[in-house]
Amino acid sequence: MIKLIASQVTIDAAAGETGRREITGIAVPYGVAATVADGTSVIFQPGSLPVEGKAPRLYMYHDASMPVGIVTERVDTPEGMMFTAKISASSQGQDAMIMLQEKVIDQVSVGVNPRQFSYDDKGTMIIESADWTELSLVPVGAFGDMANIATVAASIPQDEPEISTIETEPTEETEPMSETAAPAVEATIPTAPIFATAKRAFKMPTPGEYLAALHAGGDTFHNVNAAYKDAVRLQQSALQAAAGDILTTDTPGLLPVPVLGPLFQDLNFVRPVVSAFGARSMPNSPSKTFVRPTITTHTSAATQTEGSAVSATTMVIASNTVTKTTVAGQVTITRQDMDFTDPASMNLILNDLAGEYLIKTDDVAADALVAGKTASGSTWTVTADNPSSLISALYDAAREIAEDSNYFPTHLCVSPDVWEKLGSQLDGSKRPVLGYVTDGIMGQNSIGKVGGLGYNAMNVMGLTLVVDNNFASGTMLVVYAPGFEIYEAQQGILSVDNPSTLSKTFSYYGYFSTFVAKSSFIQGIVIA
Repeated sequence: MIKLIASQVTIDAAAGETGRREITGIAVPYGVAATVADGTSVIFQPGSLPVEGKAPRLYMYHDASMPVGIVTERVDTPEGMMFTAKISASSQGQDAMIMLQEKVIDQVSVGVNPRQFSYDDKGTMIIESADWTELSLVPVGAFGDMANIATVAASIPQDEPEISTIETEPTEETEPMSETAAPAVEATIPTAPIFATAKRAFKMPTPGEYLAALHAGGDTFHNVNAAYKDAVRLQQSALQAAAGDILTTDTPGLLPVPVLGPLFQDLNFVRPVVSAFGARSMPNSPSKTFVRPTITTHTSAATQTEGSAVSATTMVIASNTVTKTTVAGQVTITRQDMDFTDPASMNLILNDLAGEYLIKTDDVAADALVAGKTASGSTWTVTADNPSSLISALYDAAREIAEDSNYFPTHLCVSPDVWEKLGSQLDGSKRPVLGYVTDGIMGQNSIGKVGGLGYNAMNVMGLTLVVDNNFASGTMLVVYAPGFEIYEAQQGILSVDNPSTLSKTFSYYGYFSTFVAKSSFIQGIVIA
């Protein structure tokens, strides 16, 4: 469950017997990055939150045991998701209204379960679709001024104080009241609008703040302690994958010394093959398989001699069965590991495991691409200062594709060691055949270009280069992209509490499949 603080609160309190109990504003601004406690950046895409279906509940502090209302209206706009929520007249709802008026609570936060998401080059999580489960009243913000609540109609019934009307009898020393004395005025106590100001955002109270609040006791200590607990909850994000029970002994680097800055990440959670070829939506069928038809025999046409039969060939369509592969993982985290670490270990662990899911699905795609290739019969004999074998092998593989279909290759997929050989291949004059500047060296002897030590800015003879460490050493494939298909359906997060062990188990699963539509569109080159 991702829980992000979304907005500040402006309160409009009007007196009366039955006050309005509604808040209205932006739950989530679109296209705005919010940073969670471990440094991970999250952006909601337009249309990522639903406007129909079960209405999100309104909680205090993301605590399902403290419901205070319900979201009554959701309006999707280009800027973000607008909402109106009604606060219950229950005792907890009344407490929430009081805290709104006293400025103890002045912001809201959304709780969502991501269903479709990806990561950009900077590691930002881009949420394309999510289940909006709840909206909470909380004291700390993440989107800042980008998502201010428009109004909070928070009127609370108030009893008007009694006004004394005792008359004083005149005495000998007191002059009688003049008949022209000013008439009595009925007293009223107006309730002016109260505007909440932005509270300072803090993740943890200082020792001095905590001790002072403990000494004061009552609501003061309750509010400080609640702010601490809310900060811990806000660092919890529901992503996932992999397996194993995580105990405090498994994360000694997080106990008991606080971590400064985001956790060091030594893996890049990218999917080169999946990104290059694209993932299609998995057919929404109750079956474990689905059918992908392909043409095995086309119709025909030929010149006809007068009076003779016309060429006639029956089209044959193959019914190819594709199996849905389940990719899943789970992790169990103790309550101690979630409560006693800073930043919260749950967010760090689940974010890492989400990346492992991405890596595994890309590995499945890479293996399927290699398994579906056709041997082109071409060999690149890597020879210093002589790129002729490379050029010959590439053209030979391209010819195989073109002769079979009249299509031409679009991608060159290689393992890191082959990428190294490509970048370091020189011609007879010791010049790189893949120019190290935009258009090669003086425009000469260049069969491609390199924009630096990164494959995204590199092409070989116009082919899009895909370098993936999930390929075995020595892998080199010339591919026409439509010949290889990828299907995926991420199903989301499941979680369950384990009271007997004071832990919580999270699991994430998705369905992933590949299909080789035409093996001759994938030509393998041998490296010698």
